[in-house]
Amino acid sequence: MAHDPTSFPAVQPLEAHNRRLLENVHPPAWSNPQPKDRYHLVVVGAGTAGLVTAAIGAALGARVALIERALMGGDCLNVGCVPSKAILAAARAWHTARTAAERFSGPAAGGDGDFGAMMERMRRIRADLSPVDSAARFRDEVGADVFLGEARFVDEDAVEVDGQRLRFHRAVIATGGRAAVPPVEGLADAGYLTNETIFSLTERPEHLAVIGGGPIGCELAQAFVRFGARVTLIENGPRILPHDDADAAEIVAAALRRDGVRVLTDARVDSVAAAGAGKTVRVTRGGETTEIIASHLLVAAGRAPNVEGLGLDEAGVAFSEKGVEVDERMRTANPRIFAIGDVASRYKFTHAADAQARMVVRNALFYGRGNAEELVMPWCTYTSPELAHVGITPDQVAEAGDEVETITVPLEEVDRARLEGETEGFVRVHLKAGSDTLLGATIVAGHAGDLISQVTQAMTAGVGLGRLGDTIYPYPTTAEALRKAADRWRRGKLTPTARRAFDLFFRALR
Repeated sequence: MAHDPTSFPAVQPLEAHNRRLLENVHPPAWSNPQPKDRYHLVVVGAGTAGLVTAAIGAALGARVALIERALMGGDCLNVGCVPSKAILAAARAWHTARTAAERFSGPAAGGDGDFGAMMERMRRIRADLSPVDSAARFRDEVGADVFLGEARFVDEDAVEVDGQRLRFHRAVIATGGRAAVPPVEGLADAGYLTNETIFSLTERPEHLAVIGGGPIGCELAQAFVRFGARVTLIENGPRILPHDDADAAEIVAAALRRDGVRVLTDARVDSVAAAGAGKTVRVTRGGETTEIIASHLLVAAGRAPNVEGLGLDEAGVAFSEKGVEVDERMRTANPRIFAIGDVASRYKFTHAADAQARMVVRNALFYGRGNAEELVMPWCTYTSPELAHVGITPDQVAEAGDEVETITVPLEEVDRARLEGETEGFVRVHLKAGSDTLLGATIVAGHAGDLISQVTQAMTAGVGLGRLGDTIYPYPTTAEALRKAADRWRRGKLTPTARRAFDLFFRALR
């Protein structure tokens, strides 16, 4: 079965690196195998959730079929984590070069960067990483039957792909999600970019307008302004990053503005129209309507689950516009079928899909009772500074009142942060009142995504802040902020009664 490589707008331009990518993630000349009589496990979708599920199932000896209609590796490899973090690293490097003279009395960098070469580097690295997720590897090394084509459930225990019926004992839906497109007048006709197409750019936008102030919108807005584009970020709500602590989000917003991003909050996009080679975006804010003339428009207004065309009704699988409905074991209304990842989870992260995949194999094939609701799930927005969070949400903290004790250590008090010149941020931990039990944390720092893992590990293992503070941290490191938080908690235990007892003790030693 031959596949047209031009049918994937996410993989453009069709130069050497992207052709190499396609040879791995959707080989143009791929031939689907002859189906087995019955599979122990059929996995629909070969993004992170599906790949991990198929790999574990096959490693355990199950007969596994893996189906992908587009690109093996899903969003993460092709249009998500890999390309975005490659250009974020480049953006940080460009920014450091420009600001070294002012911040560190370093040499002044002059001239402009090569945007096209930077994007070529991203495409090269993406292609270099793609063999791990390739169709050939999952066929030859993992041992799964790999089918490329549209999958559709045709019965409660069967799915059809490329005219062939695959019967299964269990199935896992891992079809992921896509960029949600708001119902804005003229948007479809004017044209727009999403995370699926922005990484195909070869020339720097003159002026990039971004609809949506979530993680994707904020990361890409900062990256492109650091590349030298003008950037306007438009957020309908009162602030960016609405699922994070308000003061943490404000630190990120201030960083975006300082880099040159025009951040518009409480801003409603009324319409979009083509304007020559660009777009005219009409925005109402504070009762006043203005027009933003942009060369490019990026829609980053959330995610929508890929549930269409799967024949879920025929399989007895309940779903809505929010995704496939599952219980805590990730089982759908059809007990033979499970669903994980972006198509079924409120956590739209690669690491969430990975964790759920590891659990779903036990639940589906071995009658395990792993509970997805019990997973301790961190997340991170990779702006500069990064903003990471785990555990109890700000709204839950507010509702709990005195039942939660919060300790905040500003980075200004951390020597490494001062030496690096990155003191805008903090480490904040939430504890069960009267104990050192960790309920959650928020970190705003240069490497917050790495630091949050220590708190996540402690929460998963049931280790309290006191034990975390007993850890010896190399000096100087930003992680010392966790020890400082533990020191503050210990000082809080020195009640007036405890102080009087110590006073009596030391008097007795005279």
